[in-house]
Amino acid sequence: MMSLLSEVFSWRALRLLSLAFAALTTACAAPSWSAKLTRYQQWPANASGETYYIQPIPGDGNNLEYQSFADSVRASIGVTGLVEAPNLKSARFVVKMDYGNPQEQSWVPQFADSFYGPTGWGMGRGYYAPNDGWAGGFFYSPNVVNVPVTVYKNYLNVIITDNRNSGTEVYRATAVSYSHSDNLAQQMPFLSQAIFDRFPGNNGQVIDIRYPLPRD
Repeated sequence: MMSLLSEVFSWRALRLLSLAFAALTTACAAPSWSAKLTRYQQWPANASGETYYIQPIPGDGNNLEYQSFADSVRASIGVTGLVEAPNLKSARFVVKMDYGNPQEQSWVPQFADSFYGPTGWGMGRGYYAPNDGWAGGFFYSPNVVNVPVTVYKNYLNVIITDNRNSGTEVYRATAVSYSHSDNLAQQMPFLSQAIFDRFPGNNGQVIDIRYPLPRD
C-alpha cells in the first residue's frame, strides 16, 4: 500500500512540476496577436501607382468611428502600391470596408482539480489506460470540465473594385480575430495590417496571421 501511495504521490509531484514548467514557459513566451485571413484576388498587373478611394457605407461618412477605422486601412494599404485619390470620380480603384465584433460564447477546458476531494482520487481510469497494469486501482484522476466564456469575434472586410474594368471586383479579404474585450478600436490596426499581409497573395487563400506584441 505504501509503495502504491508513493508512486501516486510521485506522479502528483511530476504533474505539478510539469504545470510549473508550462507556466514558466508561457510567461517567458513573447506575447502576440493572431488572426485568420481569407482572401480572393484577381489583382491587375499594371496597378502600381494607380489611385484608390475609400467609399463610405451610406450613412457612415460622418461617423467618427468609421473615419478612424478607415485611417487604419489607409495606413496599411500602402503595400499595394496605390495612392489615395482626392475624390471618388478620379480614383481607379474603389475600396469598401465593413467591420464588427459580435459577441459569441466559447467553451474552454479546465481542470476540476482537488488534491483530496472526491474528484481528485478514485477508482477506474485516470492518467492510465485500462491495460497499463493498474486494474482499477487507487490513483489521482483530475477531471476536465468545459467552462463557458464570452468572446468577441472581431472582423474587418475589405473589397476593392476596378473602375477601369467596369467595377470588377479585384480583391476581397476578411480578417478575423477573437478577444475577451469588446474594444474593436484596439483590434483594428492589426486587422487592417492583416488584410494586406503579403498582398495580393493567392486567390482563395486562407492563412494564419501572427504579429508580436510589445511586452508591458
